[in-house]
Parts: sequence; C-alpha cells; structure tokens
Amino acid sequence: MLGLRRKPRIETERMTLRLPIHQDYKLWSELREASTDHLTQWEPVRAADHLTRKAFTNRVYWAARAEGQGTALPLMLIRRDDKQILGAITLDNIRRGPVQAGTLGYWIGAPYARQGYMQEAIRAVVHHAFQSMDLSRMEAACLPENAASRGVLEKCGFKYEGVAQSYLQINGRWRNHVLYANLRHDRRGRTDVG
Repeated sequence: MLGLRRKPRIETERMTLRLPIHQDYKLWSELREASTDHLTQWEPVRAADHLTRKAFTNRVYWAARAEGQGTALPLMLIRRDDKQILGAITLDNIRRGPVQAGTLGYWIGAPYARQGYMQEAIRAVVHHAFQSMDLSRMEAACLPENAASRGVLEKCGFKYEGVAQSYLQINGRWRNHVLYANLRHDRRGRTDVG
C-alpha cells in the first residue's frame, strides 16, 4: 500500500523505544507526577496543563508529525517485561544537508534512575541515528552539576565540547549548560590521524 510506512521501533536488551501513543497517557502522567521532585531541578518549567490528557494528546500528535517530517524522533522507554513506561528520549532539531546532526534530550522517572536504562536507550538511539538515519553528529547539553547526566553521556561516547552561557531556562532561571557531542567517525583524541 502506498502512503503507509513503518513507525520507528528500537529494541534494546530490556526495552522497546517507540513513539508515544494515546494509551500511554495514564502510565506517563503517573510517572511524571511521581517524579516531579526528581525532574524539576533539571527541566524547564512546565505549563500548568502539562499533565492533562489534552496536553498528552497534543504530544502524541506532535511526535507523529515531527517523526514523519524527519525533524525529531521522540521515543518512550517501555520496559518489555511489564510494559512500564520508564522515561523518554528525543532526538530533536534534526538538521540535514551538510550538517547531518541532531540534539538529544531525555528524562528518566525517579523509580528507574541509576539502573542503566538511560545508558541503554542512549546507546540504541545513537546507533540508530548513525546507522539508520545517516546522521554524523549528535549533540546533548546538561547542567554542569548534573553528574548523573554527564556520566551517562560520557559512558555513551559523548565528549565534552564546552559551555553554553545562558543556554536554557531551567526551573525558571537562565542556566549555563555543558555541551557534549558524539560523532559517527570520531577521531578526537586519536593519534593515528592520517
């Protein structure tokens, strides 16, 4: 059939990464609500209606549209053994042409932090971006004091590139962020460059 194409689905050891669907609302909103204290210090201030069904419906439509247009790949982290939503990861701001790059953003629910889920998800999305999407560069930014986020990026092959001043409003204040990048053909730090 013309016009039908397969929606992206990335399988990891313990998870399925896929676009959000309407049926995710209850688990997603419960996890976001339960993780408010855990996430507030690292995220922009959310709209008052952020956890409503209508806002989630808009998110589902945006995700499908952005993925279809090739501008973003917004994925939910679903644990396979019990179908629990663990968090989300988005490859956003995808630029084509001579750039071939995108920006990675992610969050993990408080009950699932520091269990290796995000490392597993980042590695899978990086592989997918380089091998299936033909991207050359993936970027990520986090607060300098976010040791967990910096650590997971470094474990996944991202390298520190510098500091962006007043990069993003976090919890209502403009904050500096440390910038990281992962390159498909990374030769940084190698001595065999010819």
